[in-house]
Amino acid sequence: MQQNPIFFKTYVFLIFIFGIFSVSVSAQAPNDCQFAVIVCGNSSLSVDVSGVGSQELNNSNTCQSQENNSIWLTVNIATSGTLGFTLTPQSTNINEDYDFFVFGPNVSCGNIGQAIRCSTTNPAASNQGNNLTGMNAASTETSEGPGDLGNSFVKQLDVLAGESYFIVIDRPVGNSPFSLEWTGTATFPDNPSNPLTQEETNLEICDNLVPFSDGIAQVDINALKTTITNGELDKMVSFHSSESDAILNTDALSTVFENTASPQTYFIRIENSITGCFILNEFTLTVNTLSNFNTPSNFELCDDETDGNAFNGQTRFDFNLKTEEIIANIPDIDYSINYYSSLSDAQTETAALPLNYDNTAPTPIEVFVRIDDNTSNCVAITSFNLEVLEIPVANDISIIQCDEDGLPEGFTLYDLTDYSEFISDDEPNRDLKFYTSMADLENDEDEIDATAFTNDVSPQIVFALVINTQTGCSNTAEVTLETSSTASNDTSLEACDYDGTEDGFYNFDLQDAEAAILLGLPIDLNLSYYETYENALTETDVLGNSFTNSIPYNQTIYARVENANACFGISKIELIVYELPNLLPEETVYYCLNTFPQTSTLTGGLIESLPNNYYYEWSTGETTSEIEINAAGTYSVRVTTTDGCFKDRTITVLPSNIATITNIEITDASSNNSISVLVSGEGSYQYALDNPNGLYQDSNVFENVPFGFHTVYVRDVKNNCGIVDKLVSVIGFPKYFTPNGDTYNPYWQVKGISSNFQPDSQILIYDRMGKLLKELDPLGPGWDGTWNGQLMPSSDYWFVVKLQDGRTFKGHFSLKR
Repeated sequence: MQQNPIFFKTYVFLIFIFGIFSVSVSAQAPNDCQFAVIVCGNSSLSVDVSGVGSQELNNSNTCQSQENNSIWLTVNIATSGTLGFTLTPQSTNINEDYDFFVFGPNVSCGNIGQAIRCSTTNPAASNQGNNLTGMNAASTETSEGPGDLGNSFVKQLDVLAGESYFIVIDRPVGNSPFSLEWTGTATFPDNPSNPLTQEETNLEICDNLVPFSDGIAQVDINALKTTITNGELDKMVSFHSSESDAILNTDALSTVFENTASPQTYFIRIENSITGCFILNEFTLTVNTLSNFNTPSNFELCDDETDGNAFNGQTRFDFNLKTEEIIANIPDIDYSINYYSSLSDAQTETAALPLNYDNTAPTPIEVFVRIDDNTSNCVAITSFNLEVLEIPVANDISIIQCDEDGLPEGFTLYDLTDYSEFISDDEPNRDLKFYTSMADLENDEDEIDATAFTNDVSPQIVFALVINTQTGCSNTAEVTLETSSTASNDTSLEACDYDGTEDGFYNFDLQDAEAAILLGLPIDLNLSYYETYENALTETDVLGNSFTNSIPYNQTIYARVENANACFGISKIELIVYELPNLLPEETVYYCLNTFPQTSTLTGGLIESLPNNYYYEWSTGETTSEIEINAAGTYSVRVTTTDGCFKDRTITVLPSNIATITNIEITDASSNNSISVLVSGEGSYQYALDNPNGLYQDSNVFENVPFGFHTVYVRDVKNNCGIVDKLVSVIGFPKYFTPNGDTYNPYWQVKGISSNFQPDSQILIYDRMGKLLKELDPLGPGWDGTWNGQLMPSSDYWFVVKLQDGRTFKGHFSLKR
């Protein structure tokens, strides 16, 4: 059979779209006989089905089925032969079940009769190896099904030229689309021809409708229609905005219409008016807007005297400059460019503005530019703003400056930048340049050094160019320089650094210098003060009457003396800040009362200086740099420099002395023997046991002290006034002794008894049976482990100790041999 690839490409896709539109256009969907799709060109199909439309298969077939999800096809036979097809579901799932029914030949909708071929076999129920169905030459039955009956294929048809048949494809189970391949020898009528080339299906036009920039244009497709019909009278051509409209041949566009988007795809239905066969083509419409130009920037000019007034916001604009900007660096163009005061004038080409345009209204003013491409006839409209920028303030001023260089010739050094704020009203974003002539200013030649300019005549005029650094607009001013040659007195102000911070800075009252400066000068003179000589010359940054020097200890500032704003003279004022004595801070020291009448030395406390360069006044009446004291108290001294600057210092002498031990409390004959030392005195004390060199502690209590004799030491740490000590006894009882003939531990004796401690105590030794073995001499060496000259065996023995202080202790100990 013949194949038509153009039909295949478009028709297959369009049938799929039909399935999508079947709900919204169900009255015209191809699942009803009257809307059956005409099959032309023997092309394969790939389609989907959805819904049934009107149910038209009741009692019309022997296969016992009806429409579930169906599509109707009309097949017209062009040449006789056999008609067969193979239907293949897109999904290979065996449960995807397609049926079909064939009616004809030459029946009409509403009177289709009984199906001459049909198959409703279920492929899963009949255990088929696939889910294909159709008509072929190998089959002999004309109908089969339902369920497991048959194998899904029936006998193909023998058809004659001129006959027509309806084929109904139905899907009772599943949701997969299908493809249909025609087999056999019969052919269908050919599709109409499609003469359009690929280039002809891409249509580009200019945006010819206002506003010329939205991609919406008036489209004339008469020429395209003529190309397609090509003089063939049986060829009908219509244009549609959607594929479904093209397939259903509804809502055809007029041959002149307006697009709704760009780019936009339109669909062409080309139909043979005799056979009803049609193909679809499409074309893409692109509406071009003119964009091959440079967007003009805003047109800004400084106000000038073109109209006789440099401050009224009016000037002349040359639009030729904008034309050059719009087409700059764009080759091979033929544009007409005009300027308008409104968008509507630009759209209708009404009242174009002159290329040399004088504004009369305040700016900013928007100007609209119409750009016509004389080659493509495309149009673009853009705009820019006109703005007249203000020129900066430039005030004429006079500067009178003293001639203080030692030569009274009327020439001196000027820093013109110090007067910038007066020339420009101190407006922000201003730059000033100075020239000796207007010609140099206009040509920007020989700009002078404004920070150090020496006049060569007096008076002399220099010219200032004031530039707005943001807009570039400028204005000019005249600066008159005058020099005055007179003199005034120098003086000094002195002060001690008494402001609480010894840093060489002091707040001076500058009016204190006025009498010395004006001594011998005329009356009615005015003084002003400046930190530098240059500031005094240029009257820049005047100081107030209260001034703190910015250079420590010694700084020279300047007083400008004027008479009626004419410089009379500039005087030096030396500001001197004298240093105070550098003393140690106030301190506290200690005097050991136990050393009286010995003395301690107190000093004035000078740091890094010789004591003989100062004067001293002590609270004791003494005037030496050091004094001797032997009593606690508060002592003060005033130390004065030769400049008369002084500082006071206070020394507090507190008492201290060696400790007095008032009592020692002992807890002994226990598992935790302790000693508590009680003292009195004005010192601060620390305590040590058995070692006068330490280890000293702040606590006066010693714990876990071994029994025996100990020496307690107490030292003064406030002023190191000395150490006192005392011997103490801690009573204790050894747990064992070893009288085995060596020199280690041969006796058992109560520890802590001596001729000074508990000498009248009684010590009795017993064996385990309670027999008294020995009464020991408390001052003797102790028991040697014998009784009546016999060695006593290793064992535990008991003791009873009655101390002289009345305490009694009982216990036992071990004898080890």
